[in-house]
This record gives sequence, C-alpha cells and structure tokens, in this order.
Amino acid sequence: MTTLPTTQEPRQVLVIPDLHGRSDLLRAAVEAFPDAHFISLGDAIDRGPHSLDTISTLLELRAEGRATLLMGNHERMAWEGLRWYRQHQGTHDLGDYRRAMEGLSWWMKNGGESVRRELNGLTLERFPKLLSEYLDALERLVYVTEDGRIHTENPGEPSVLVAHASPPVRHREYPDPAEALLWLRPFEGPFTLPPGVVYSVHGHTPVRMPLRMGRHVYLDLGAYDTGLLAMLPLTVQTLSEVTVLAGRGDPSRTNKYPMIGDPISARALNIRLDGSTRRM
Repeated sequence: MTTLPTTQEPRQVLVIPDLHGRSDLLRAAVEAFPDAHFISLGDAIDRGPHSLDTISTLLELRAEGRATLLMGNHERMAWEGLRWYRQHQGTHDLGDYRRAMEGLSWWMKNGGESVRRELNGLTLERFPKLLSEYLDALERLVYVTEDGRIHTENPGEPSVLVAHASPPVRHREYPDPAEALLWLRPFEGPFTLPPGVVYSVHGHTPVRMPLRMGRHVYLDLGAYDTGLLAMLPLTVQTLSEVTVLAGRGDPSRTNKYPMIGDPISARALNIRLDGSTRRM
C-alpha cells in the first residue's frame, strides 16, 4: 500500500471538482483555505479559458506537498494520444501512430480543441511539456483517513474514497474498474464501496447543488459555466458542510442540471473582482 506524503499532524483535506480551465476559482480556493491540502477530482482541462494556467497552479501546489491530483475523463482522453505516440517513438510501428492520431482526434472532439486554441496549435510531435508533466502526475483514486493521510490503496481502516466519477466497479460498458471510475454516471449506481469506505466523493456529472445519493457525494456544479465551485472538507465519520465559491459566471445555469439524491449543507463564499474572497 502506498501512502502519499503528509505531515505528522491531522490536516484539512479539501476536495475540488471539475475546474475545466477556471484557474481564477482555483486561486480563490487556495486563498480561502491557505493551510489545506487539495484533492483535485480531475477534469481541470478543456472547455474553460485557462487550462494551462490551471494545471500549472495544480502542479505548483503538488510540488509544495499541498495537492493530490486525480485523473478525470478529459485527462484520460488527452492521455490516449500521448501514450500511443510515446509507444510509437519506441516501436516505430505505424499502427501505434494511427492509434495515437485517433486518440488525439477523440480528445479534440470532446473538449481538447479549447487547449489547442490556448496554445495556438497542438500536435503529438510537439506535445506541451507542461501538459505531459501534468498527465504523468495523476492518480486514478485515493482513500483519505481521519488523520488526513492520503492512500493510493485501501488502508484497511475507515476512509473516504475519492475518484472522478464513481468508485472502482465492474460495469458492462467498462469492465476495467480503473476505467469505470472515470466515466460512470450517478444513475448507473448505486455502486458498491470497498470494505472500510464510509462514503465516496465524485465530480464528473454536473448537479444542481452539492448532493448525496446514498453513500456517494457529487460536487460538480459546472464551474466553467456557472462560476460555482463546490469544495468539501473531508471527515470520515460525518459529512462536512460544503463551501461554494461564487465567481464570474451564470449561477442560474445550474437549473439545467439534475436534482438527484439529497442536498448537502452548503455556504457561499463570493469572489471579488480583484480575486479576493468574502464570506456571505
């Protein structure tokens, strides 16, 4: 079992869902919780305006020991072309190159075009070093224990499971649990939790407000569009109040998202135009 580095004292661990290029919301979160360790649920890239700035900040936090970065389905699509291209560089097999180009096309058609526009062009041959470093840094899921320690394998004690879309389960469309946890939607659950896991936390599926469905918590409020970023402090035996950062965007657009399960207690924290925050 691998335990990611942490301090000796219990610390506050905050889960941040899909940022999709909203580096302004990420920086506001860091300002609002200067001593917290952040777990990014993935989908930090695509759609929104500043994917590269967002992942640069996340990598800086990780280098400082202040962030654990998870893969989302958008990172998974970005990684597909890169991994086959890397293999092609070793094998010089045209089949590997074809799969690499297919992977790149898959990503571009599903959000990656926004990153290409940011960079004024993107190819596998000149893949951005920053993005490559970010993709290589990602975990698929982690477990968090009451002391704030973060584990990459089930620690064998009460914990919270954190993954992009769902717990790692076998599904008819995704027989590999490591893939299923990137793609499954709440309506495909409820999902079985591993032994010792009290509840799980996910993004991926935008919801109208922070919600709990059985033993699964969903936080994605469509931040890139609505300007609302929900953050959950992790405690194992109880479910903490969610803080919702409110920045530039249209909060009313959450009305198009589903209302599933039960609302979670939440408080708003508005972001001023200068980027600072104030409690509401």
